[in-house]
Amino acid sequence: MRERINESIAQSIAIKQAILNDDALMQKVDDAALRIEQCLRAGGKIHFCGNGGSAADAQHLAAELSGRFYFDRPPLNAEALHCNTSYLTAVGNDYGYEHIFARLLRGTAHAGDVLVGISTSGNSKNILEAYRVCQQMDISIISLTGSSGGKMKDFGGILLNVPSNDTPRIQESHIMLGHIICELVETALFK
Repeated sequence: MRERINESIAQSIAIKQAILNDDALMQKVDDAALRIEQCLRAGGKIHFCGNGGSAADAQHLAAELSGRFYFDRPPLNAEALHCNTSYLTAVGNDYGYEHIFARLLRGTAHAGDVLVGISTSGNSKNILEAYRVCQQMDISIISLTGSSGGKMKDFGGILLNVPSNDTPRIQESHIMLGHIICELVETALFK
């Protein structure tokens, strides 16, 4: 068992080292933080979405911005789109699960907002539908995916594609990158 524990930790470290050595990806992390900062300075909102573990990451990162991260400061306008279960079950039942994020964006988002979509495969249909709405409404897109970027890469925006195909390792890196972005945003807005 200890061997598997060591192996998992070593794999996680190797992926994070690959991210650290990827200058283009590191620049995109900086770009993502800047885009979120600009949105918030202009009075916009940061929307997050994902499914399963990525939904948990979306909610976690939204809370880091709307609550606090390193220090006490005013709340930032950020929310995960999946938190209202009555809405999710109604829209999923009446319109189809692929429309749960897109429909809510149509009702709550405005031009200039940012949507952060999180999917290890990059192929989540409900996120792809939300991205179509983003294109129609002039909402910026930031994608956290695995190595290929999946279909999410085809929508433009800022693609943070972790160099791995292993779901747990990708998710570990997503939360790391999300935390870095939250720190950069918080520092820029409240230093």
